[in-house]
Formats: sequence, C-alpha cells, structure tokens
Amino acid sequence: MALLQDILILLSFSVVIVFVLQRLKLPSIIGFLLTGVIIGPYGLSLIRAVEQVEILSEVGVILLLFVIGMELSIKQLVSIKKTVFIGGFLQVGLTVGVAALVYNLLGNSWNESVFVGFLFSLSSTAIVLKTLQDRQEISASHARNALAILIFQDIIVVPMMLVTPMIAGESSDVAMDILMLLVKSAIVVVLTYISARYVVPRLMHAVAKTNSKELFLLVTITLCFAIAFLTAGIGLSLALGAFIAGLIISESEYSHQATSIILPFRELFTSFFFVSVGMLLDLTFFLNNIPIILLLVLIVLILKSSVVAVAVAILKYPTKTAILTGLALFQVGEFAFILSKIGIEYNLLTPQTNQYFLSVSIVSMLITPFVIMFSEHISDKVLGVKRKLGLNRELDASGIEENVETGLENHLVIIGYGINGSNLARAATASNIPFIVIETNAEIVKREKAKGLPIIFGDATNDHILETVHLSRARAAVVAISGNTDTQNIIKKIRSISDSLYLVVRTRYVKETSELLALGADEVIPEEFETSIQIFEHILHNFLVPEGDIVQLIHKVRADNYQMFKGELKGPKTYRNSELADFNIKSLRMRSDSNRFLGKPLRKLNLRAKYGINILAIKRKDKLLESVQPDEIIKQGDIIYIQGAQSKVEAFYKLIN
Repeated sequence: MALLQDILILLSFSVVIVFVLQRLKLPSIIGFLLTGVIIGPYGLSLIRAVEQVEILSEVGVILLLFVIGMELSIKQLVSIKKTVFIGGFLQVGLTVGVAALVYNLLGNSWNESVFVGFLFSLSSTAIVLKTLQDRQEISASHARNALAILIFQDIIVVPMMLVTPMIAGESSDVAMDILMLLVKSAIVVVLTYISARYVVPRLMHAVAKTNSKELFLLVTITLCFAIAFLTAGIGLSLALGAFIAGLIISESEYSHQATSIILPFRELFTSFFFVSVGMLLDLTFFLNNIPIILLLVLIVLILKSSVVAVAVAILKYPTKTAILTGLALFQVGEFAFILSKIGIEYNLLTPQTNQYFLSVSIVSMLITPFVIMFSEHISDKVLGVKRKLGLNRELDASGIEENVETGLENHLVIIGYGINGSNLARAATASNIPFIVIETNAEIVKREKAKGLPIIFGDATNDHILETVHLSRARAAVVAISGNTDTQNIIKKIRSISDSLYLVVRTRYVKETSELLALGADEVIPEEFETSIQIFEHILHNFLVPEGDIVQLIHKVRADNYQMFKGELKGPKTYRNSELADFNIKSLRMRSDSNRFLGKPLRKLNLRAKYGINILAIKRKDKLLESVQPDEIIKQGDIIYIQGAQSKVEAFYKLIN
C-alpha cells in the first residue's frame, strides 16, 4: 500500500510540473528531475518507499536502452565501432587524466584523484539519449558519436569497479577478474551474433504467426529482461544487456512492432528513473554551497566538453560535430552514482566530497537538455571565433581540387550526403545528370570516394569549397543538411556567388520555410508536411479526383507555404465533401469455395439491382477480362473489380466471405 501511495504522489506531482514546463516549451526531463527534488527525502519527504522507486527506475533505464538497441542494428553498430572503442577510450582516458590532475593539484592523494576521474568520465546514457530522441536527432552524426562513446562508458564502468579496490590499496586478484570479464564479454558477443542471426528471428516469426498481441508483448519483454539479467550475472551492466537485447531483436523484421508496444512502458518507467535521480539532491547542502557548486558545474562543462570534442576530433570528424558531441556528453552520469558508493566503501570519497559530487552531477543533468537545445548556437559561436583567429584549417580544400573536374559546368551541387543527399545522388546517376557532393563527415567521404562517387570533404559555408565545386557554373544546388543555422549560412554564401542558380533546400520544420525563402532559396521542402502531402495525394486518388486537379491542388498547397495543414485556411472550395460522389472502385478476391455467387452467370446474379454494385473487370490467374459479358461466370480465386457506394461495397464484401 505504501508503494502504491508513493507512486500516486510521484505521478501526480509529475503531471502538474511536466504540464507547466510543456506550456513553457521546456523538456519533460526537467520536470521529472524537479519532481524528484521536491518530493524526495531532502525536499518535502513525501516518498517513503525510496528503494522500490529506485528499482522501478532501473526498469526504466533497461527499457530505454532496449528501445535504442531495437532502433539501431548490428550493422549500424559495426559502422561506428571505431568511435566506440577508439573514441570511447580517448574520451574516458583523457577525462580521467584531466580530472585526476586537477583534483590532485587541490591537495588530494593520487588514488583519490584517479577515482574522482573515474566518476567524472561517465556521462548520462538515459538523459542524453532521451533528449536526443525527443529532438529527433538520434540519427545525426553527433548523436551517433555520443551513443558510441556512451556504449564504451557502459562497458568500462565494470573494469572501473574491479580496479577501485586496488586503487584503495586492498589486495585483490584484479588481473584474473579482468581476464575473466574479457572471456565472458567475448562469449556475450558470440551469443549475441548467433541469437540475432539464427534464433530470435525464428522465435519472433513463430510468435507473430499466432496473431496474439499479448504473447508478442510477453516474449519481447522476456527477451529484454532475460538478456539484461544474464549480462548482469557475468559482471556487465543491466543497461548494456538491455541494449544487446534490443540489437538482437533489431535483426528481425518484427523490431518495429516490438518497439511500438514497448514505447508506452519505456516512457512510464524512465520517468521513475529521472524522478529518482532528482531525489538524491540534498537541498540544504546545495543552497548552503550554491556558488561553489555552480562554479564546479561550469568547470565540468568546459573541461569535459573540450575533452570529448578533442577525442572526436582525433577521429577526423568535423569541428562542429566534435563540439556538438562534447556538449551532449558534458554531464556526470547515473552509473557514476553506483561507482561512488564503492568509493565511499573504500574511503576514496569523504561524505562532504560525495555531496559535492552528487550536487554537481544532478545540476549537470538538470541543465543537459538546455545545453543540447542551444548546442547549435554555441558551436556556431565557437566556430565563428575560430575563423576570426584564422585557426580554421580543417576545411582547407587544397589537395582535393584535382579530384574535381576542371570543366564541370551545368551540373548539380549536393550539399550533405545523408539519406536525402545520397538518394538524390543515386537519382542523378541514373538520369546521367553531372553532380558533385560536399560532405563534412570524413569517413563518409573516404568510403564514397573509394566507390567512385564525385564527393569532396568540406564546409559549404567556406567560399573556397564552393569555388572548388565550380558553383558559379552550376545549374542547380540542393542543401540537404539538418542544421537550420548552417542551412541559412550556406544559402547566404551561395547567393553571394550566384543569383541565378536554382536552389532547393530541405528543412525539418515548416516554420523555417519563410525565412529560408527570404534568404534566397527557390524551393524549400519541409519534411513534416511533405509526408502529409504524399498521404493526401493517395487519398485523393482513392476518391477518384482527376489527376490534373490533384496536381493543381498540391501545387496550391506548396505555393501557399502549407497554410492548409496549419489550419490557417479553410481549404479550396472546389473540393467540398458534398461534391465528391460516394463512388468507389474496389478489388475483391473470391476466396470462399461455397458462396452463392460462384458458378452462376452474371445476368442471373443481377448484382446491380440486388446489391447496388457493378462488376467492371475480372482477373483470373494472370489474365484480365476487361470486357465482362452477362454470361461470364465467377470462379473461386478470381479477383473482381467492382464499383459502387462504400456501404454497398462493404455489404457485398461480407456476403462473399
């Protein structure tokens, strides 16, 4: 009963606080953290079953990582293996080194300093991934880098726990423990591959064939918790096990359905996690030491962001991607709380130091959504200073100009080689349209150049890069990147070189179209409404609206800057519902072998008079009978094309089945 009462209090406060923050257009994560601060033991002390709430929060982390795993795939994970191991190792190693040095200079021993380095090297998997998912940035380059480094952190936290007793001077056979951990990890990797390739797809197929939603849900959740339990049993984290479980299911064709049924549970239980984190903050200590704590948070933000950015930059990612990754991972993570308990046990942390650590960690988590929200603006400011100081050497195009045809003209310039850019490049290749691509991801450039794609590494806001691709002689350009600020800067640069170039710009949100058109774009394609247009087009075809009218209507929607979808227009009066006849053409298959319509000539069935439908054509095997005669007989397996009012068609469908 006490737990039920605590859950009710937790959810009630969460609803009110999150609602207020949503009205202020602030992330819901902030609301959950504030809820924990208010109702926790250091706030109003409304929660009694603290341990049970923490258990529910662990379920939230498990489900969060499970869904992340399902949304990826083993192939995608392999594609970022370099960032996982090299980038992750550099980030953790450099952070531990810098934090240990600073803490040692403050007069602390080296063993305490190294342990504090361990704590500050870890970031919050739950908060970072949740925030990036909410902002629909999880597939962006900096988000993939953040995910890769977080995976390494989840792996390395276990060796940190094993090494902690040795740092504290306790005698332990750490070498053997680490060796056994490596052996167990290798076994997990092998079992993951076998399960993903052979076992789970067949199991999910067998379950899906039962058409039981309940069984599908049970099997999905059981797989998640079973694999998480097994990995925890061999010394790895529960979260890492859940991520592996998600990867395994992602290799089956049922991963999308599994994701859809897990999402509501994930949202509920992750809210418990964020609330439980907020409950750790000691308000009295925080208020008494707020200047020092805020100063420490600022130092952590600057130092850790810089270290992460350096680690990513070493892997030859663009400076902007490195900065965005650093800003995403500056906070201290939830696994550090687990590690800190071990540190207290071995006297590597004093109670006062632990309170400073908890305060800095929770405040850094609280501001993480805001930092990620403004990370584009911050990175643009940093890059602007870098250019003014003449330090922008990474985008020097010397040495790549020889790879661009000197006689290239009347061509297409594609800026950004993501999904849209790569699809456009394929279409241009198939249509024999000359083109060249500008991309800021060094790995993509290297890979695609090896395939013979005309692509160069560079930033399209750089005049020299645009000169290199002969923009002044190009016929058209397409900006297919995600950042709105970068898109605006590119448009300005392009228009400073050519006013006549046909410029098409892709953007994520329709609210950005007016400004981009004003800057000089000829066409702006917003993703959120173009999908609606495609759906609308299919519906209009189904209602048998003439093709020319559909083209005219869609052109009007785009010309009016999608006002129809914003609810700002009542819509073209030409297409009132009253002017659309209740007229349908449907295709029905005669599956039954014993209904009243089989084996009889159509003239005797009298379908028009009795059922209000007309048979327009019959498809029998591979032959289409377009001219249906009164003596034609309907046979089992035929596909009949009928016309009639929707209600008549539906009634006839029930009769034949």
